[in-house]
Amino acid sequence: MAEKASSRFRRVCNPDGTAVSTVNRPLFTQDGLTFKDIDGTGTLSAVNDWRLPAAQRAAAYVKQLTVQEKIAQLFVADWRMAKYPPSGPMAMKIENPIHDETGILDETECDTETTFGKQHIIGTTKMLKEAFYRHVILRANTTPADLADWVNQVNAVCEECEHFLPISATSNSRNENGEVVFGMNDAFGVLATWPGTLGIAAAVKDTGRIDIIDKFADTVRREWNACGMRKGYMYMADTVTDPRWQRTYGTFGEDPALISEIMRHLIPGIQGNPRGVAKDGVAVTTKHFPGGGARENGFDPHYAAGQWNVYATEDSLEAYHLLPFRAAVECGTSSIMPYYSKPAAAKSAPQKDPAGSDIPMEPCGFAYNKYFIDDLLRKQLGFAGYINSDSGITRNMAWGVEMLDVAERVGFAVNHAGVDIISGIFDIDAAREAYDRAHNGYYDTHPVPEGFTADQLVLTDEALDRAVMRTLTEMFELGMVDDPYRDPEEAEKTVACPADWAEAAKVHRESVVLLKNDGILPLTDDKLAGKTVYAEAFHKDPRLSEQSTAKLRELLKDVTLTDDPAGADIALLFVTPQSGDYFSATPGYLELDLCEGKTVHNVDEEGHPVSETHQETTVTGMGRIAEIARAAHARGGKVVGNLNISLAWQPGSLEPLCDALTAGFDTYPDATLDVMRGRFSPVGRLPLTLPRGDEVLAVNADGVCISPNDVPGYDKDRYMPDTLKDENGKAYAYRDAAGRYYEYGFGLSC
Repeated sequence: MAEKASSRFRRVCNPDGTAVSTVNRPLFTQDGLTFKDIDGTGTLSAVNDWRLPAAQRAAAYVKQLTVQEKIAQLFVADWRMAKYPPSGPMAMKIENPIHDETGILDETECDTETTFGKQHIIGTTKMLKEAFYRHVILRANTTPADLADWVNQVNAVCEECEHFLPISATSNSRNENGEVVFGMNDAFGVLATWPGTLGIAAAVKDTGRIDIIDKFADTVRREWNACGMRKGYMYMADTVTDPRWQRTYGTFGEDPALISEIMRHLIPGIQGNPRGVAKDGVAVTTKHFPGGGARENGFDPHYAAGQWNVYATEDSLEAYHLLPFRAAVECGTSSIMPYYSKPAAAKSAPQKDPAGSDIPMEPCGFAYNKYFIDDLLRKQLGFAGYINSDSGITRNMAWGVEMLDVAERVGFAVNHAGVDIISGIFDIDAAREAYDRAHNGYYDTHPVPEGFTADQLVLTDEALDRAVMRTLTEMFELGMVDDPYRDPEEAEKTVACPADWAEAAKVHRESVVLLKNDGILPLTDDKLAGKTVYAEAFHKDPRLSEQSTAKLRELLKDVTLTDDPAGADIALLFVTPQSGDYFSATPGYLELDLCEGKTVHNVDEEGHPVSETHQETTVTGMGRIAEIARAAHARGGKVVGNLNISLAWQPGSLEPLCDALTAGFDTYPDATLDVMRGRFSPVGRLPLTLPRGDEVLAVNADGVCISPNDVPGYDKDRYMPDTLKDENGKAYAYRDAAGRYYEYGFGLSC
């Protein structure tokens, strides 16, 4: 086994604290200071001089890099680690993997296909030295030490190239609990683990605890930096307005004001600087501009039915969706990710931009939409960072530009719209073709696709240099070019910090929302003395139900448990629904009812309901839950339920069965039990509104929802028909028998 780079790198700290580190790259001294020979000149060039502004160094390096080296910087895509082969239904499939001598790098070469398209993958060393790729997405749920080892090893290889550029490894968020979902949250449970982002919002709402965000952000920054991961595809500034949007659980809820406040603390805390990134910071890519929550009846733009953003309500874009992105821009988010979708003019009411002008609804994806990127985001909102597209825009999700070939899509995104880095596939051959077409008179002999001009579809030197300079500037600002190496032991130590884990555990408890309590909670030890408890967990997947039930009963080993609900004084029921898949459409609309085998209508290709039906299940065992409740109540027992909220579920099938009901957001079950048992007083508040039932989500024959998809739950009653409103003028939110509305901001105290 060859010696790892982690044991070979050396670091020199200059008198002002600026560090330079290397394995293979020469260091030199001048004026009593130490510099790294980044560009291979061996001189104190602008590139090598860490005293100069990052943008100046980036501009100098762009002039030295070759065209092919620069083209490689236009793309970021999934990469793999030898010790952590890709897994899951959406991951690239690799057979007979080949590793380097250290056992750290995957050197396999093969053809593979993901949801973002087909590609030929090469070995890591070849990727770094021949293709010169420097931007990768890591999805492995790796240990801190292994992550630092990998980052060090690839950077040592990078140092063997004529021009040194470090690897920029990014990931979706890793500091929240939840199910691993490809492309949303790739890893959890290794770094200090908070509840889901909805839970963090629940803990912050109306509690005066915005310091939760400060502590959370500080932990993310320190942990990621220690591991060598210096960029995150996080967090979502999207406002949830369509409750059937699959990605709801990755948001901070439905209130743009709260989301904006969170962004103002979260982004500077992670980046380490109130107006940009610091050398010990982690660059934030805020997503998904101009707001992914305005779905059309829940359809997701990973598939064709969801390619439209619909703004059915006048000026809803400005009123509900742009505000959090304005906050992100004002506090210096390093990059912004546009959504796949495209605006739907025919289905939208008039929309004004912040300058008061009508917004042109050009029907092309936001990563291709020059008005939204260049005019709205850059000129009006003042964004100065770089644009990082969502994954797969040049292949499977090229909404609105399907008529272009891949080279033209690259040129149109970078040259015309202003995208700086394209995610999903390493399309360097297509980018090279777009570049060559700008110089070889291609469109003198080939037709220009209708509706476009030749200069929009090629990749010019000016556009290429602009894009690369922006991403290089981030690298220099973060100190990655001068000091790319990290100590694996220090990474493990940083992540193991007891204070961080204790704070995360506290927020789990603070995230629990008490929805209902008919005098049952808290279940103190005195109340449970001499009582029998029945405990069961319910998921859509029966295997998960079995596993969660075993864990729940283990947490209750200090009480008297029974296997017979008919003999229980207390029945504890933990319900974790699941609905749909954001990579593919369900036959009908995403189901929010807590149901098993429910007959619902299909939809056609246009998203309209049809007469054909299918059955949907969000919780396997809903009938059994009712039986357990009846059995417990028959002997005078009580039912205490917990609903895990990843979507805005309709609670009407569960709440009436329970004497007490809590809500969690991928909250640890021991934290929920602590609230139920009076060890922690409930303080959480709902970060989104739970719908009353199918009647407030009904879609007519034209595909129009009775509650507008572009308006948050707390404001939907303004647009609901009077026939659905109660004596208080409310129609949308679920209301229990005691008259309590399960709406945004609701939560009881014991």
